[in-house]
Amino acid sequence: MPEALIPLILFAKKYRVGKPTGISFIDSTTLDVCDNRRIHSYKVFKDIAHRGKSSTGWFYGFKLHLVINDMGEILSFFLTTGEVDDREAEVIDILTKDLFGKLFGDKGYISQPLFKRLYEKGIKLITRLKKNMKNKLMLIEEKLLLRKRALVETVNDFLKNIC
Repeated sequence: MPEALIPLILFAKKYRVGKPTGISFIDSTTLDVCDNRRIHSYKVFKDIAHRGKSSTGWFYGFKLHLVINDMGEILSFFLTTGEVDDREAEVIDILTKDLFGKLFGDKGYISQPLFKRLYEKGIKLITRLKKNMKNKLMLIEEKLLLRKRALVETVNDFLKNIC
C-alpha cells in the first residue's frame, strides 16, 4: 500500500479533468489509517502518518485537501500528514495555483493573512462567520453559493467511502 501511494498521486495530478470557472469550493477531510487505540501497534504507514485533530476529534493518518469547481469536478488536491493545518501557506498556494474568482470554504479557513494572500492573487475567499465575529456585508449571490458548499462535502464523501 505505501509503495502505491506516490504513483497514484502522480497519475491523478496529471489526469485531473476539471477546469476553473471562477467559482471554487475548498475543503479537507481526514483519511484515517487505523483506530486511535491501535496507533502503537500499527506498522503499515508507521513513519509516514501522523496524529491530527479535526472538527470530529483526534485521528491518525492523513488529510486530503480538495478544491472543486461549481460542477463538482476536481481542480486540485493535496495529501498531507494529519497534523497539517488547513490554512497552511504551502498547501493553500499549491491548491490555488491556477484558480481565479471566488473560493468558498468552511469556518476552518477563516484567517486574515490567508484572505489577504489570496486576494493579492485575484481570489476572493468567502466563508461563513463564527458566532463571535462582527457581521459583514455579503452579496446575495455569495450567500446562495455558500449554501452550495455541500457539493464539496459530497465529493469528499464519494472519494472516501465509495472509491
